[in-house]
Amino acid sequence: MIPIMRPWLGSEEGAAAAEVISSGWIAQGPRVERFEHALAARVGASDGIAVTSCTTALHLALIVLGVGPADEVIVPSLSFIATANAARYVAATPVFADVEIDTLNLSARTIERVLTPATRAVILVHQGGTPADLDEIHRLCDPRGIAVIEDAACAIGATYKGRPIGGHSDLVAFSFHPRKVITTGEGGMLMTSNPDWAERLRRLREHGMNMSAAARHSLTSVTIEQYLETGYNYRMTDIQAAVGLVQLGRLDEIVARRRRLAERYGSFLDDIPGIAFAKDPAYGTTNYQSFWLILPEEFPVTRNDLMARMLERGISTRRGIMAAHLEPPYATSASLDLPVTERLDRQAVLLPLYHEMTEEDQDGVMAVIQDSARLAPGRTST
Repeated sequence: MIPIMRPWLGSEEGAAAAEVISSGWIAQGPRVERFEHALAARVGASDGIAVTSCTTALHLALIVLGVGPADEVIVPSLSFIATANAARYVAATPVFADVEIDTLNLSARTIERVLTPATRAVILVHQGGTPADLDEIHRLCDPRGIAVIEDAACAIGATYKGRPIGGHSDLVAFSFHPRKVITTGEGGMLMTSNPDWAERLRRLREHGMNMSAAARHSLTSVTIEQYLETGYNYRMTDIQAAVGLVQLGRLDEIVARRRRLAERYGSFLDDIPGIAFAKDPAYGTTNYQSFWLILPEEFPVTRNDLMARMLERGISTRRGIMAAHLEPPYATSASLDLPVTERLDRQAVLLPLYHEMTEEDQDGVMAVIQDSARLAPGRTST
């Protein structure tokens, strides 16, 4: 079986996790702090706050912004459903905007169409690791007092105008799920340039407590902690952070390998008329967390038929990106005018891409696409 993704993990990650277990300190502690500092330094952010997932990072970002029931949060429908769900966690209203066909991302143009006086924030997703045009979106939002949160779940190792994604906005959320470029199993991190927010975020992830467990452990006198507000149990463990530190050290090599594989995919696809696929935008570089392609309307087989043909040959694929407004929790949004999103929901597919993928594996994937492209219209098998 050729999987859609396989994390690149080795003996170093195992040794790092074993060292934490031997130390006896396995919950949030010194390695979490080291991971936070290392990632913040890597992406050019002032502070990193490690949490349980990118979803919980987005939740906390909206809390520190004070977003609540009377507010609207603009999100792409073309995203994992967690992006929209985060707005609902704070009782705000998610407002779906369309995306650009060449990047799969929100733009100032698509955001402006759905702005209202109630808009408090935009959650901007760097879809599949392709960076959005941050400057144009900040030029639209900043003068209006609309906060920009970057959902960079897929974007670690991507760049915007020569700088890593992660340091361009006041709140940027990363994911370390196994489908991402680097992983801690589960986990996430929220980057911020606001020291007051950083202090509060650290409280919020730990039940609203005014000192961390690590800080209490180092005290030499009796001190009773306080719980300053309603908080959450969103803590990362030291085991995860130890793995994350090793993975972070692999990041450059992983991204370089993914880019080489993506270039090879592109060389095949350039010869098939009408297919569009993931590429660097003019203003940045993608990490190719996902390699997506969009089938033309006239392609001989449907997207789902192509996925079935792949599966018959032991190749795992995924539909492009979900359209959240078509899912049951957002059924009242199903009549929205989101033509690009709905086209991508029908015609986009993600191809396998992972560090240890071989050229032989890629040849097998491309053979199915090339065979499908040669079919007579309407046929689904040879």
